[in-house]
Amino acid sequence: MKHADLAAKARRIKLLLTDCDGVLTDGGVYYGESGEVLKRFNIRDGMGVERLRAVGVETGIVTGERSPSVQKRADKLKISELHLGIKDKATLLGEILARLGLTAEQVAFLGDDTNDVEILGLVGLAACPGDATVFARSAADYRCQAHGGHGAFRELAELIISCQTGGQPATHDEHSE
Repeated sequence: MKHADLAAKARRIKLLLTDCDGVLTDGGVYYGESGEVLKRFNIRDGMGVERLRAVGVETGIVTGERSPSVQKRADKLKISELHLGIKDKATLLGEILARLGLTAEQVAFLGDDTNDVEILGLVGLAACPGDATVFARSAADYRCQAHGGHGAFRELAELIISCQTGGQPATHDEHSE
């Protein structure tokens, strides 16, 4: 995607929604006898949430999992748009748009796998981590250089912030599509 087109899309964003596993985390989950024990989150992604909020862009997490770790992370970051156990992300998007009075063009989504492809095709700015599946990459407007759990969310946040505050997206041609 051309830088000018990407910048135009990024300037319209009012809400950045993201998947969790493989995006905010590296996709690894540690299990013990009683189930999920740990997920690893990147602290810099959390600063991305705060920086977006400072320019008037809200954030949300939409995941098919029902993980207490994700709930704790969302609480820590004061993310009120948290949706756990969601299998139909496209339908949820419609509900969010109606409730918040937004259009699809005002929403970005960051996803990494087949269950994100439909919603990626519906939003104004579709993005994926650098290590996303080929399915998510083919549906994305922008492919982050950073991998899931290693700053992909922050990279997209900074792109949006830069475009909304007068800059141009700092993209890498081999990673933007």
